[in-house]
Amino acid sequence: MAFNHLPAGMHDALGPLSVTPVTHSVPMAKNHRPSRPPGNEDSSPSPDMVLDRLAAVAGRSARITHTEHLPPRAGTHAIWPDRIRPEVVAAIRKAGIDHPWAHQAAAAEHALDGESVVIATGTASGKSLAYLAPVLSTLLDGSEAPNGRGSTALYLAPTKALAADQRRAVKELAAPLGNAIRPAVHDGDTPVEEREWVRQYANYVLTNPDMLHRGILPSHPRWASFLRALRFVVIDECHTYRGVFGSHVAQVVRRLRRLCARYGADPVFLLASATAAEPSVAAGRLTGLRVTEITDDASPRGKLVFALWEPPLTELHGEKGAPVRRTATAETADLLTDLTVQGVRSVAFVRSRRGAELISVIAKERLAEVDRSLPGRVAAYRGGYLPEERRALERALHSGQLLGLAATTALELGVDVSGLDAVLIAGYPGTRASLWQQAGRAGRAGQDALAVLVARDDPLDTFLVHHPEALFQQPVESTVLDPDNPYVLAPHLCAAAAELPLTRPDLDLFGPAVAELLPQLETAKLLRRRATGWHWTRRERAVDLTDIRGEGGRPVQIVEEGTGRLLGTVDESAAHTAVHEGAVHLHQGRTYLVRKLDLEDSVALVEEAVPPYSTTARDTTSIAVLETDTEIPWGDGRLCYGSVEVTNQVVSFLRRKLITGEVLGETKLDLPPRTLRTRAVWWTVTEDQLDAARINPEILGGALHAAEHASIGMLPLFATCDRWDIGGVSVPLHPDTLLPTVFVYDGHPGGAGFAERAFHTARAWLTATRRAIASCECEAGCPSCIQSPKCGNGNEPLHKRGAVRLLTELLRSAPQPPEEPGPPEQAPSNPDPGREPDPSSPAPSKPDPSKPDPGQDPGPGPEPGPSESGRQRSEDRPGT
Repeated sequence: MAFNHLPAGMHDALGPLSVTPVTHSVPMAKNHRPSRPPGNEDSSPSPDMVLDRLAAVAGRSARITHTEHLPPRAGTHAIWPDRIRPEVVAAIRKAGIDHPWAHQAAAAEHALDGESVVIATGTASGKSLAYLAPVLSTLLDGSEAPNGRGSTALYLAPTKALAADQRRAVKELAAPLGNAIRPAVHDGDTPVEEREWVRQYANYVLTNPDMLHRGILPSHPRWASFLRALRFVVIDECHTYRGVFGSHVAQVVRRLRRLCARYGADPVFLLASATAAEPSVAAGRLTGLRVTEITDDASPRGKLVFALWEPPLTELHGEKGAPVRRTATAETADLLTDLTVQGVRSVAFVRSRRGAELISVIAKERLAEVDRSLPGRVAAYRGGYLPEERRALERALHSGQLLGLAATTALELGVDVSGLDAVLIAGYPGTRASLWQQAGRAGRAGQDALAVLVARDDPLDTFLVHHPEALFQQPVESTVLDPDNPYVLAPHLCAAAAELPLTRPDLDLFGPAVAELLPQLETAKLLRRRATGWHWTRRERAVDLTDIRGEGGRPVQIVEEGTGRLLGTVDESAAHTAVHEGAVHLHQGRTYLVRKLDLEDSVALVEEAVPPYSTTARDTTSIAVLETDTEIPWGDGRLCYGSVEVTNQVVSFLRRKLITGEVLGETKLDLPPRTLRTRAVWWTVTEDQLDAARINPEILGGALHAAEHASIGMLPLFATCDRWDIGGVSVPLHPDTLLPTVFVYDGHPGGAGFAERAFHTARAWLTATRRAIASCECEAGCPSCIQSPKCGNGNEPLHKRGAVRLLTELLRSAPQPPEEPGPPEQAPSNPDPGREPDPSSPAPSKPDPSKPDPGQDPGPGPEPGPSESGRQRSEDRPGT
């Protein structure tokens, strides 16, 4: 497949590598962790040496902006509680684990005492064994009952891949226990003929919240014997249940608890989480129960070398002549190529499905020029593949057949890929918790490891690679979810009523918002109140009222036009941006062009093609204030939080040259608008504040627009969201506020808690935004500070200096809370970055050119044209 790549002589991956290409299979490391900090006993190169080799290619050393060395850590052993069955302890020893780590033993003790517990320790710290020991012991007790299933356990994973991997691990661990432990996966990939066996005979059922919501709970009479014996519910990777998805899962868990009580069961909940702030609070919000937390990680850890990597500027120019950096996708593909040639087992995490495919394709092309046997050692792994494709890739990864993998977060969550030497992270994943989760995938067998964060060309990534303290000196975020969101709660009340009529004693389980919602559901004729409680009144399934992943609608099938072959699916919410007519779609390394998107039948027809470009959708957004819940004065301006209605429409798409990202052209689209009622934070400024900031009408639209883009890019540093969870609008004169206004809103119906978090951390958030803009080295704005790749207005107008002055004036009047989370603030040499220094003041010390002074004026640039008063401008739409 031909791509418009750089000439071979310019390929970083084909630089002076003095290593022999690897052509043999690399075995998986054994899952055995020593009790002392592991060293480099094996022959594999140290992470420092691997990083030095990556940087040795001409021109690369300057791309490493910071290297953090995390020292190794010794482990602390304990003994299993004496209530763990000796047969289980023997099986664990047979797996090569003589003694548990202290946190594993503590978690097992709480579980056996009947206390729900969350284990929030680092990656590869043995969380699975911490909950498996008490679960297997209890299941072994239950196997001695007359029916052979006196105890059962339910395991919930956020992805099918993780559930399949855990079944494999449980089966291996429990092999010495014979048929007493019968693990089985029950998800959308499970053949129909196997499902009845699972219901009747499995005592450890592994599934996901989606199947629990749509399949198990609505059919609870068929699961009666399983639910009656349910002793434990394991919720793995519980830190992923945040935002709208987490709120939905919280209500699914409450429905499960209600049905368990109906059958006389009161299961203990065992939760596993990556390191997170206040894990017991988040776990309690998720389950509705009091949860004990285990946070002291007693496992050993090898040394981790963590590098921050900024791709170089190219000779190309983007919109408005802005400088363009090499894409994180191209840079990561080159690094993955180099690591594969070195024989370093690696995984590259990338945010999008298309990015995973593209990294794999580029790496294969590079490797083919080195050794024709190497392209088969690299693959892509993402959601949307057919079940058999996913399983084949998982087997190849475990067997060591694959050396390099480009993966989305489908592989981030706990899947056992022991033996990895390095992790590449193509762009900040949105939260520090996810960053450490991905970085922890390397060195999972306890060996030393390398992690590299490759920055994208956007404000947050640029800020982070030049402010490493924001990553390495800050705690991970709190998990944000809101089970009382009425848009989330209402359909689950209907689903619960369809499972069993709702009674007054049930209402406390679902939270205080129930009393207000029930009359509305009665008025809508979804529920009917009778003497026995509230009943579901419709013939259709109540669970079909909502998609718990927040996507909504029927998935769009991607079908090859010439053959009728189903390639995969895309969520309905993403169809307008991902599979619009003319879009480039990647699948398993092959490129397709979308010929037709049929929204009525939920089908996108594609044909194979080899275009020398990628596509990016653009949209426009308008916003109306429905209700202001809270507002506080910021000088004459206001900071507000409340409900809004957002109207969005995809209007066009850009064609961008592969690798360089150069824009080749724009094509108009005719797609219907969509409306969203959600929550937002917004701030206004007055005419006096604009005068103080020297913002005249000609640059007002550009200053607001630039501040909006940058603030959206920086919000993931303060809320557990990513840029795709939120959207924004700026307008010089908004009809509801009658003032210049910038909005940032949650991209989910009813809100997801992100805008509320932004409201409560607004001062720190907007201070970091101002610093990110001011410290960028460009003249008039670029993707690293104020430009957005999916701006519906084509990044017009933007005014960098105006944005800095505007934010400076706004923050001057912002109230100072007693304690505000966020990245550590550095005192700028010029206290007012929007103004030139007073010549009478002492001259500041000369700044380090590698660390731009966050207080400096960015310098003059071309003035944008006058803006249309009242015209609303959009940031990239959430969810794309």
